[in-house]
Amino acid sequence: MNLPQFFNNNLSELYDRYYKFVDRKMHLDISRSKPCQEQLDLSSELITCLNYRDCLASDGTDYRNYGIVDGIREAKKLFSQLLDMNEDEIIIGGNSSLNLMYDFIARAMTHGVPGINVPWMLSDKVKFICPSPGYDRHFAICKHFNIEMINVEIKDYGPDMDAVEELVANDESIKGIWCMPQYSNPTGTVYADEVVDRLAAMKTKACDFRIFWDNAYAVHHFSENPPVLKNILKACKDAGNPDRVVIFSTTSKITLPGAGVAMMAACKEIIEGIKVQLSMQTIGPDKINQLRHVRFLKNMDNIREHVKKHVKIIKPKFDMVLSVFERELDGKGMAWWNYPQGGYFIHLKTLKGCASEVVEMAARAGLVLGNPGTLFPYGVDPEDRHIRIAPTFPSVEELENAMELLCICIQIVTLKKYSDGTLLFNT
Repeated sequence: MNLPQFFNNNLSELYDRYYKFVDRKMHLDISRSKPCQEQLDLSSELITCLNYRDCLASDGTDYRNYGIVDGIREAKKLFSQLLDMNEDEIIIGGNSSLNLMYDFIARAMTHGVPGINVPWMLSDKVKFICPSPGYDRHFAICKHFNIEMINVEIKDYGPDMDAVEELVANDESIKGIWCMPQYSNPTGTVYADEVVDRLAAMKTKACDFRIFWDNAYAVHHFSENPPVLKNILKACKDAGNPDRVVIFSTTSKITLPGAGVAMMAACKEIIEGIKVQLSMQTIGPDKINQLRHVRFLKNMDNIREHVKKHVKIIKPKFDMVLSVFERELDGKGMAWWNYPQGGYFIHLKTLKGCASEVVEMAARAGLVLGNPGTLFPYGVDPEDRHIRIAPTFPSVEELENAMELLCICIQIVTLKKYSDGTLLFNT
């Protein structure tokens, strides 16, 4: 059934369904990708797997004491395998990869990037390319440092590389690009090999341009045969630009978000420069937490098996969301959604000009979704059509109700806005 035909249906029926939800007084927040209680319980042994007798390295170093600003050897060995890096190309930090990103940019502003050492703040302007829709916390860092953000469309295979290459080749003030290459937030995009190669090899006017590679969902696959992301550091080395990329990741969605381990990887020369900077900032990270993670996770095979336990819990939730979308919206020409292969989000697109009103209407009935504008630089979705669904925290039953409500809101808003039968939807 196309949209004009659907206008013949009784809008009052949709409103009746909507007000029944209002009367239920739902209180559900799915604006953020929080693991549920069952997921947190999977890592309960992380808290008890270490005792005071088990805090020594193989060489006798006591990890309860000061020192080792770049992380313990055991953690480097394990997590360098997770990122497919050499052990001397990784730093293990605290529990927040966002903290590592923020600090890298802060040091670049005041001291420049390692190897160049010209402070970004001496430039008239500093700009970042922001593939969008994207991760709002990346954009918040840019806003905090008064970095101008350039919106570039993210496609099914990664950012629009024609646009990216033209921008970086002609503007010396562009110092970086944000990338979430594996199951991007919120689109679920996995960067194609060609995108990785072009990012690694492209000509940049700024000699201190850097790729900020936020690989938060490196192992968060839904299937046994997941898409394989090409190694960006190796691609940069092969292209003669070994210092171009800085890679970030975390165990936040593997173990405990509030007590995970974050990591940062780059070529050896960059890592050595960061270690010098870190020595002025800290006497050392939480080495005990790093050691707990090594003892608990053990090896890559065990990490993969542990992630499968997460998938067993959350995949039915993703399936429920998608089944409600299909039941309520399929064939009506009102929305489009992706079928993610991993990660933590479902990306929903309404018709142009509808997303904000849909989110507001759902909120009045007790369902909290993220503001659509936060998925874009400066908080503005140019087409007002993108909604991020984070289904991991609620139960399957709660999600079924919430998604039914969301679909009702989409239909009401769309029918009112497009009551003349105009169809402007473009997938």
